[in-house]
Amino acid sequence: MNRMIASKDLEPAERVRSFEIEGMSCASCVGRVERAIRNVPGVEAAAVNLATERAEVTFGWDADEASVVAAIEGAGYEVRTASMEIGIEGMTCASCVRRVEQALAAVPGVRSVAVNLATERATISSGGYVDPVGLEAAVRNAGYEPRRLEAGGSSGEERALAKERELAALKRDLVLAAVLTLPVFVLEMGSHLIPAVHMFVMDTVGMQESRLLQFVLTTLVLFGPGRRFFAKGIPALARLAPDMNSLVVVGTTAAWTYSVVATFAPGLLPVGGDAIYFEAAAVIVTLILLGRFLEARAKGRTGAAIARLVGLRAKTARVRRDGRFVEVPLEDVVVGDLIQVRPGEKLPVDGTVVEGSSFVDESMITGEPVPVEKGVGAGVVGATMNTTGSLTLRAEKVGGDTMLAQIIRMVEAAQGGKLPIQALVDRVTQWFVPAVMAVAAVTFVAWLVFGPEPALSAALVHAVAVLIIACPCAMGLATPTSIMVGTGRAAELGVLFRKGEALQTLRDADVVALDKTGTLTLGKPVLTDLVVTDGFAETEVLSLLAAVEARSEHPVAAAVVAEAERRNVPVADATGFEADPGFGVRARVGGREVVVGADRMMAKLGIDVARFSDVAGRLGGEGKSPLYAAVDGRAAAVVAVSDPVKPTTLEAIRALHDMGLGVAMITGDNRRTAEAVAASLGIDEVIAEVLPAGKVEAVKRLREGGRKVAFVGDGINDAPALAEADVGLAVGTGTDVAVESADVVLVAGDLRAVANAVALSKATIRNIRQNLFWAFAYNAALIPVAAGLLQPFGGPTLSPALAAGAMALSSVFVLGNAMRLKRFAAPAREQAQGSAAPDVPAAA
Repeated sequence: MNRMIASKDLEPAERVRSFEIEGMSCASCVGRVERAIRNVPGVEAAAVNLATERAEVTFGWDADEASVVAAIEGAGYEVRTASMEIGIEGMTCASCVRRVEQALAAVPGVRSVAVNLATERATISSGGYVDPVGLEAAVRNAGYEPRRLEAGGSSGEERALAKERELAALKRDLVLAAVLTLPVFVLEMGSHLIPAVHMFVMDTVGMQESRLLQFVLTTLVLFGPGRRFFAKGIPALARLAPDMNSLVVVGTTAAWTYSVVATFAPGLLPVGGDAIYFEAAAVIVTLILLGRFLEARAKGRTGAAIARLVGLRAKTARVRRDGRFVEVPLEDVVVGDLIQVRPGEKLPVDGTVVEGSSFVDESMITGEPVPVEKGVGAGVVGATMNTTGSLTLRAEKVGGDTMLAQIIRMVEAAQGGKLPIQALVDRVTQWFVPAVMAVAAVTFVAWLVFGPEPALSAALVHAVAVLIIACPCAMGLATPTSIMVGTGRAAELGVLFRKGEALQTLRDADVVALDKTGTLTLGKPVLTDLVVTDGFAETEVLSLLAAVEARSEHPVAAAVVAEAERRNVPVADATGFEADPGFGVRARVGGREVVVGADRMMAKLGIDVARFSDVAGRLGGEGKSPLYAAVDGRAAAVVAVSDPVKPTTLEAIRALHDMGLGVAMITGDNRRTAEAVAASLGIDEVIAEVLPAGKVEAVKRLREGGRKVAFVGDGINDAPALAEADVGLAVGTGTDVAVESADVVLVAGDLRAVANAVALSKATIRNIRQNLFWAFAYNAALIPVAAGLLQPFGGPTLSPALAAGAMALSSVFVLGNAMRLKRFAAPAREQAQGSAAPDVPAAA
């Protein structure tokens, strides 16, 4: 952001700006950065500290912070971007959003700002420290009220209470306005529409008395329940930055003022122009309050996903203190505490079981309804439900570090994001309200000059209708409400959009590239085949194999030992262990010589394995690499260890194909094994024998031809590819590095969530387009009607009261359309529930 600073307007302390710099490693780096900064026009001094990685820059005459950042980056270093959020109260439409963004962007140190009308939050990125007081002052100067958010967690409960208070105040004002407006509407419109009512009013109340009563009631409506519009709209007009409130103020005040003159000084108006429009002013305020009330209630429901997530947290924990377990508030739990969880209680924090066993319902994390057995050493997640037994666990992550807190932060961050599609709205709304006021002025003049008598009255009616019909509420709500509901529904399905932008990008994906190990497969090798020859018992051979492999750290060895433990096969001690890298291992077990290795190991030792050729061929066809075991120089068995495909993988790939997406697999396996796995799963493209560093190049290859690539991975070596892809999806059961590099996180590691994420992305963007079409088409269609352009040709016109009703309904329509996303049905999950688990061959 290009912003100039005039030194004469700044205090000495304000002339110093801090920039956090990444990539410096020595004193020469410091010198290079200092020289680069000092060469920027307007910079008086620069001091760079290697230890703190911070540059303190003193600006002299007019200086450009963006040039300082460019100079640092031009020298080969990066300026670290800090991010913070503040709440904003009082925004009502898209023009409010634009105004707050411009005010915050003008604060020194701020690099970018994104304000979300639905979440009522501003996300600020800066090149270093920015004083929150300065940000709050900027918001107040723009006419809105800032609200500090809790650090390290969600302020959802506090915000919910504030929303309840706001809703109660709106309901109170709406009821009062409606009670006061109803007599005004009956007196005026009833007299116009029903002759009997007109005669009744003339005979009992009288014309002048009726006008006086309408004046009193309308004045109470405008400056009672309607005072909220004046409190915001008039200061905005004074700053020459009108917003929706300003449109309401100008429109209702014009109608009210004209009616006051017609009531108390009709001689000042042209003959026949002494009609009153008190009912229009009162009805406008009442209907807009109704729209605000319905809008606030609907907006509260859009944040229901966050509220439900916050509600999952336990409030207290039974912690060991002075030798006994006592109940303490969750906020008092610290890392290392021993916590007792009884049957039927929620686990308060993330930790490891140190005593007891039980079954834990983890459906809130994994989506799987079957409780998972937990024993000593098992990891547990806070907010999951303990079902049967009693557990004692050691707290490892508390407060804002728990998985639930991280999920809440991810959802909030996604809901606060702006999609590229929002850029069009921002450009339009920047000038929308001033343009509407100009159209209203032109309408007034045109009817005053060219309209039939009484021209002044007609000019007023049409100008007010234009002002009221064009409030840009629907435009401001069109995108953020859909994002809020869409990302909230995604969280319920186990899909976390870490960045709101991924919602739009994922929709455009052409091919989904999948890492194999840990993504397509379980990531844990198991012994799948053990075929013995005559003269040997399976249990005997497995015992000998496990004894030898227990001395090895190879994944194949771990799988053999694990199978022996699963079958409760006794494992003796091995002696004389030798490993021959690339060939196999050998040792003595109970006086017997045992060898385990590839066919080349057996050939090297002169052991004939021809009798296993048929079995080895079958295993190879299944994508498995056979290994052989020999006992005392005689071939005893052929074994295969593989990484089984997840039960849901085949269903997930079918769902992706049904959506028209290509599926590719990227793996380090040999091509024969990879192609066997791909054939069994119906994968379209295979990129095999890829080293970890080559996954980025594999993603680039898939992108050839202009295709958009979504990459799914779970390991540390997948992080670069996740970042390189157009959209990176990390399996949530994978490493923290992979999760941090991704745009989307699949909480449970179920690949069906990929199809669900794509489908939800398409549904959300479709919903946003519907909202934007309605918002823009609504204004494009009704502004000419309100201006009376169709009336000379026998077309309809729009009264101010009807305009107010239509404007309120437009916002309610947009919110209601966004709420439909709450009923989004996950396609992959529905298919999975409707079919049995497929029989998928294991992957080597």
